[in-house]
Amino acid sequence: FAYCRPLLSSNRYQLHLWSPRATKEAHSFILTSRKTAIMVKKGKKGGLESINSRLALVMKSGKFTLGSKTSIKCLRSGKAKLIIICNNCPPIRKSEIEYYAMLSKTGVHHYTGNNVELGTACGKLHRVSVLAITDAGDSDIIKAQPGAEGATA
Repeated sequence: FAYCRPLLSSNRYQLHLWSPRATKEAHSFILTSRKTAIMVKKGKKGGLESINSRLALVMKSGKFTLGSKTSIKCLRSGKAKLIIICNNCPPIRKSEIEYYAMLSKTGVHHYTGNNVELGTACGKLHRVSVLAITDAGDSDIIKAQPGAEGATA
């Protein structure tokens, strides 16, 4: 899927390319002529791709638990280093997990996608509402999260 629109400030054109894959990649090009293009980074999609790529690395090389019950067990035992919650998690469950995370001084990341997208980012074919990372492996996902500095010990 692609569309092109003229820019108002100059005689350049902006070309948007979108691929309907699971990662929902979007690229924007500014065309100076017919043969040259300058890549422009999209802010919101870049952040989502960043967390998805770090999450894929955790799935390959780290340790994690999927689901709210096992995530709460990890929080209560103090093993969890980072909690990822999808945006359509029920509010009572979300507040309970955030409360346990606050008590155990664990970072919480609110994933911008729903539970289907979080499950896809984890490489699973089912829905995932809560994910607890106990060992990040080769990924720097725990250091990259702003609320997770206290969890690195």
